[in-house]
Amino acid sequence: MKHDIPSPPRAVILLSGGLDSATCLALARQQGFECHALSVAYGQRHAAEIAAASRVAAALGAHEHRLARADLGQFGGSALTDPGIAIPEDREGDEIPVTYVPARNTVMLSMALAWAEALGAYDIFIGVNAVDYSGYPDCRPEFIAAFQAMARLATKAGINGRPLTIHAPLIGLSKAEIILQGTALGIDYGITVSCYQADAEGQACGHCDACRLRHDGFMAANIDDPTRYRTLP
Repeated sequence: MKHDIPSPPRAVILLSGGLDSATCLALARQQGFECHALSVAYGQRHAAEIAAASRVAAALGAHEHRLARADLGQFGGSALTDPGIAIPEDREGDEIPVTYVPARNTVMLSMALAWAEALGAYDIFIGVNAVDYSGYPDCRPEFIAAFQAMARLATKAGINGRPLTIHAPLIGLSKAEIILQGTALGIDYGITVSCYQADAEGQACGHCDACRLRHDGFMAANIDDPTRYRTLP
């Protein structure tokens, strides 16, 4: 069966506005994809990362950038969506932290899948990481493989013999390796926001797990950290 693939091929890039997703967008561009960036307002407590996503999409040459909405905050269960749950400022051992948002990556990948089918795109990029991360179950290779298998069963393209591929190019890298790779691609990480409780201007708290992982990554990479912290980690 013949499949008409656009030239250049299209890809949907899940773009949070953080360091990892910015690197994914740059990598997809380097690989020759026409990049359609998708950000999701999922009920997160601050809007700074959405503003950062717009900056990143423009700076890194996304073909277009869309914002989708899925109010996971109505269900609660996460410090990132429920103001009644404090953002932890220390690692929580081997426990899955309260910053885990139930089903977030499943929902966002499903939205990316819907847009990819509508676009005639057969590639989705997501910046999940299973090395320097906070212990979330939906950042593991097993999850990505399972979602890809589901997508191939659940889509018209998959049934017609043109299955979609989920790319997670950062999944086995340390934060320092990600930063080195992105820096080589010319990314200005100063426009990204990773903090779990960034203020309206995008300043990072300097104490949450995301800030610590990010700062430690820059230190390990021996690259100046451009993040604007309210308090240094």
